[in-house]
Amino acid sequence: MSLPQLLLRFPRYLRALGTPRRRWWSPFLTTISSVGSCRGQSSKSPAYWNQVVSEAEKIVGYPTSFMSLRCLLSDELSNIAIQVRKLVGTQHPLLTTASQRSLAEITELIHTALLVHRGIVNLNELQSSDGPLKDMHFGNKIAILSGDFLLANACNGLALLQNTKVVELLASALRDLVQGVYHENSTSAKENYITNDIGISAWKEQTFLSHGALLAKSCQAAMELAKHDAEVQDLAFQYGKHMAMSHKINSDLQPFIKEKTSDSTTFNLNSAPVVLHQEFLGRDLWIKQIGEAQEKERLDYAKLRETIKAGKGVTSAIDLCRYHGNKALEALESFPPSEARSALENIVFAVTRFS
Repeated sequence: MSLPQLLLRFPRYLRALGTPRRRWWSPFLTTISSVGSCRGQSSKSPAYWNQVVSEAEKIVGYPTSFMSLRCLLSDELSNIAIQVRKLVGTQHPLLTTASQRSLAEITELIHTALLVHRGIVNLNELQSSDGPLKDMHFGNKIAILSGDFLLANACNGLALLQNTKVVELLASALRDLVQGVYHENSTSAKENYITNDIGISAWKEQTFLSHGALLAKSCQAAMELAKHDAEVQDLAFQYGKHMAMSHKINSDLQPFIKEKTSDSTTFNLNSAPVVLHQEFLGRDLWIKQIGEAQEKERLDYAKLRETIKAGKGVTSAIDLCRYHGNKALEALESFPPSEARSALENIVFAVTRFS
C-alpha cells in the first residue's frame, strides 16, 4: 500500500450543519492512512503506526490500494458499480461518497506513479555486478511506461469526477511534485552529494512541494467534493500539509534514532537533521566534517552519523517534527470529537512519538 487514505466521516458535524449524513471524512482518512502504511513508522514502534493505520482503514471501510484491480476482478463489485450508475442525476448521498473514494484512489495512483518513476536506474552508475546493461535499460523503459500508465489512469479518473476545482487542485499538486523532485535531483547531483547551503526555510519549501502538496491538496479536494466552504477546505489543507511534513521529518530521523543501525547504513545528506546540523554548524565546518569522514572515494556514513548526532541537528529535527504535528492537530480542533477525528489524531501521534 502506498499513500495515506483520506477523510473519514463527521456525522455530528454534518448534522450540526443541517446537511445529510455523508462519509466526507472517508477520502481524507483514506488518503492519510494510505501514505503512512507504505513508509511511515514511529521511531520507537513500527507496530504502533501499523495499528493506527489499520484502525483508520476500519472506519473508512476498506483500503483503497489497488482498488481498480480488485474491482476489475470482482463481478460483485462490478454489479454494484452498475447499480450506482443508475443514481447519476439524483441527489443520493452515495454518489458523493463514491466521488470521494475515487479521489482517494486517484491520489494514490499519482503517488505510486511517482515512486515507480523514481525507480529508474542511472545507467552511468551501474556496476558489473548489477546485471546486464540491456536488462537494466529494459527495466527503465518498463518503469517509465508503468508510471505513465498510472498517471494516465489518474487523469482519466479526475475527468470523471467532473469538478473543475478538484481537477485544478490535483493538477497543481502534480506540478508541485515534479518541481520538488527536480530540485531534489539537481541538488543531490552537485558537490558530490553534499547539501547546498539552503537553510531550513528553503528545505521546508522544497519538501512541501515534493512530499506535502499532494496530500494537502487531496485533503482540500475531499472537502470540495463534499461541498464544504473555503474555511473547512483550508483546515483540511493545513492538516494534510503539516501531517505530510511531520511524516517526512520522522522518516529522515530514522537513521539517527534507531537503536540498532548498521555501520553501512547510508542516509540522505539533504535530510532534515543534516540540514539543521549544517545550519547550526556553518557551511565551512560542515565541509570540514565531510572531509574528515571521507575515506578515499567513499564516505564513512557511520562516522558522519555519530558526528551529526553529537550536534543539535537531531534534537532540532525532533522538535520540528512535533511542531508540524501540533499544527496538524490544531487544524482538527475546529471539528467536534468523533471516531474519525480520533483516528486522524492518532496518525499524527504515530509520527511524533520519540520516546
